[in-house]
Amino acid sequence: MTEVFYIADPMCSWCWGFAPVIAKVGAELKPDIGLRLVLGGLAPDSELPMEESMLRYVKSAWRAVAERTGAEFNHDFWERHHPRRSTWPACRAVLAAGDRALEMFSAIQRAYYTDARDPSDKQTLADLGAELGFDRDLFLKAIDAPATHAQLAKEFELRDQLGAMSYPSVGVERSGELQLIASGWNTESALRSIFKREGLIEG
Repeated sequence: MTEVFYIADPMCSWCWGFAPVIAKVGAELKPDIGLRLVLGGLAPDSELPMEESMLRYVKSAWRAVAERTGAEFNHDFWERHHPRRSTWPACRAVLAAGDRALEMFSAIQRAYYTDARDPSDKQTLADLGAELGFDRDLFLKAIDAPATHAQLAKEFELRDQLGAMSYPSVGVERSGELQLIASGWNTESALRSIFKREGLIEG
């Protein structure tokens, strides 16, 4: 059994730039190969606003991602919010969505990067859950449930076992053996070449 792991964080701008790449090439995987999202967790829970140096860093990252990948960003976000460097709540919201995790991951990305909403705010995450059809109050509770915290810790364990130090990254498991095969943003053609080399897609 072979499984491909996509290691990412919903509030990682390079993952936003990589979204169409992994969607396109991931859809080409051989039928017997699964694709699983693994949550990286860029920054723990925090109620503190970003320091000025971090604000400058993240803003510059958005510009770099847009220039390199063509991804679109709504820079009104910086005028509307006092952002926090906190992505673990968004990661837990993805887990709280269960078998609709990928939908929630994408919903958080769109909310953040195109709609200028703040996914470090749990109320925003609860709203996104409701927009996907979950009971808002139950979803909000699930984000902070002990079981969800424990599940996220297991995601981090797998991330570390794969040796993923940056996002997005791609790993693979074959017969229980883990291997990191791509680290950082890749073009569609580059990722497809990697997948072909690894025997994950035809060609």
